[in-house]
Amino acid sequence: MIFAKKSLGQNFLIDKNIVRKIINLVKIKGNHVIEIGPGKGALTDEILKQKPKSLLLIEKDFKLMEKLKIKHSNNNIIKIVNSDVLKFDFEEIKNKNLIIFGNLPYNISSQILVKMIKFNKWPPNYKHLIFMFQKELGDKITSIFPSSNYGRLSILSNYRLNILKKFLVSPNCFFPKPKVTSMVIHFNPKKEKLNIRHLKNLEKVTNILFSNKRKMVNKNLKKIISVEKIQHISDLKVNLRPADLKPEIYYKIANLIE
Repeated sequence: MIFAKKSLGQNFLIDKNIVRKIINLVKIKGNHVIEIGPGKGALTDEILKQKPKSLLLIEKDFKLMEKLKIKHSNNNIIKIVNSDVLKFDFEEIKNKNLIIFGNLPYNISSQILVKMIKFNKWPPNYKHLIFMFQKELGDKITSIFPSSNYGRLSILSNYRLNILKKFLVSPNCFFPKPKVTSMVIHFNPKKEKLNIRHLKNLEKVTNILFSNKRKMVNKNLKKIISVEKIQHISDLKVNLRPADLKPEIYYKIANLIE
């Protein structure tokens, strides 16, 4: 028997109704699919029933990876990689229109999302992202301006991703049972032309300004760009706090850096 590892943030999804609800968000048949952190394979089994063209499993836990390899040894559409998802290069995958599923470890879920947003080539090689987050984080990702949850993650994710659907998942749907409610979010990439070439610049702007949420942006803004450039943003009021600035202001600042 394999037990969940706290160090890897493992909580195995066991509710088949939720599994099917996640799978039914997209059409899998004939498409290339990636699953991040398949664990014991609850989602994997349902994906395979939908007959994908290929299925890549990325599993950091060596023992779980070995069990999955044994279980699916006779299935030639499956490839299983023992890798840390934060080090895995998704942009090297040549298949287009990928569908990516992930019941993400809570401790690195925001890093994984940002990694998927920061692709150098945009639009990316995936057409759907379906990720499970801790609800508190999910609320921050899906928040819109103005709201109490609006901040760095919503600015970053909404710049490059559309949020198509979201729903909550009870702790009772997992083993071991987490202490918090989860949220599944279905994204797809925005295809329109975007002004910021490198998302690391928008990431830098939001990181610096939101590092002092309660202070006016004036001082921290000067760490990023010159006073002369600040004056080019006509609708920027430097006496406001970070949460009071519309996303478009952050986009303009990042654009000026470039």
